[in-house]
Amino acid sequence: MGSVRLTARRRAAVVAALMLAAFTFNTTENLPVGLLSLISDDLRVSLASVGLLVTGYGLTVAVVSLPVAHVTRSVPRRHVLAGLLGLLVLASWVSALGALSYGPLLAARVATALAQALFWAVMGPVAVGLFPPERRGRIIGLLSAGGSLASVLGVPAGTWLGGHSGWRTPFLVLGALGLVSLVMIAVLLPTSRPEEGHAAYGAAPDARRFAVVLATTALSVTGAFAGFTYVVAFLDEVSGFSRGSVSALLLVFGVAGIAGVSAAGPLLDRFPRGTLTVPVATQAVALLGLYAGGGRSQVVAIALLMLLGASVGPVFMATQSQVLRFAPGRTELALAANSAAFNAGVAAGALTGGALLSAVGVRGTFLVGGVLTLGALAVLTWPVGTRPDEVASPTTRRNPRIGLQ
Repeated sequence: MGSVRLTARRRAAVVAALMLAAFTFNTTENLPVGLLSLISDDLRVSLASVGLLVTGYGLTVAVVSLPVAHVTRSVPRRHVLAGLLGLLVLASWVSALGALSYGPLLAARVATALAQALFWAVMGPVAVGLFPPERRGRIIGLLSAGGSLASVLGVPAGTWLGGHSGWRTPFLVLGALGLVSLVMIAVLLPTSRPEEGHAAYGAAPDARRFAVVLATTALSVTGAFAGFTYVVAFLDEVSGFSRGSVSALLLVFGVAGIAGVSAAGPLLDRFPRGTLTVPVATQAVALLGLYAGGGRSQVVAIALLMLLGASVGPVFMATQSQVLRFAPGRTELALAANSAAFNAGVAAGALTGGALLSAVGVRGTFLVGGVLTLGALAVLTWPVGTRPDEVASPTTRRNPRIGLQ
């Protein structure tokens, strides 16, 4: 899928369609958080059962990402993306059915999670493969910005819409957005073999550095969510904010996240190491700072919350870019492994914070998160050498597919 086959306008339209799809998937994943009480009351199930619609979603993505990417590795990406978006549309509209009970809703969520698991693995190579290799980082930045908008725009808008017209309506809208992406991809993206093009394989394959990136993803995300899972309680009980102001503070967190992703995206190609090391370090500072000073000053708490928001998004974006660089084999398999590490980190962080909550309190979960993030920083900055026998031969440099099937 070389860039010569598409005009600049057509390539831009494909990236826009993938950004819209990323926004739709991320909004769909987290929307039940904003509709928790509405779904619970309407379906007459517990809040914990509704919460499973989110945690079960993330666990499904973590478990199936790599196997599904492996099974579909030979299927043309246009067909894969069309099928995934079709599943998103269908599951969203099933979720909007008036007579739907909890069981079918959970099944629709699992189906959407299956689609999202593969979407994140396929989306990056498809998008960056449309452009010259030196623009990989910028394209990953754009896709990440599309996904980040879900927390700032998608979930709040869906929550508002659900409160005014019923919780099923937002899923109806999300299905329509998915359909727009589906039509654009089906019309604009050419059919080609998935192993074609420079984005199908790592630019500088290195199994050990790839392992470092996966470990960084898992540890940093676990650290972030060990604390952030309980950020509402922290802002209320520790920082002393009123419950009415917490929603505004979470919006500030989301806006800071978009700003961080937007600022770091253009720098990924020029400073690949720094754009990962810096946000991991600032995430650690934010978490430890909230533990140490979040209860002393509300101004400090807001500043550190913004720093945390500006760090979390760029960390995952930078690891995705690093995976495209160091993948020891096909990039979609490597990206699936990174997505699995991310979602496993979300679940592990929430479970770790919850397990320690009674012992360390809400404030202590941010200390735990900060320490875990420091572990990620240590792994990332630990010297990783390359053995002489691992240096690519001139033939391998010219044809990176050799030995990487």
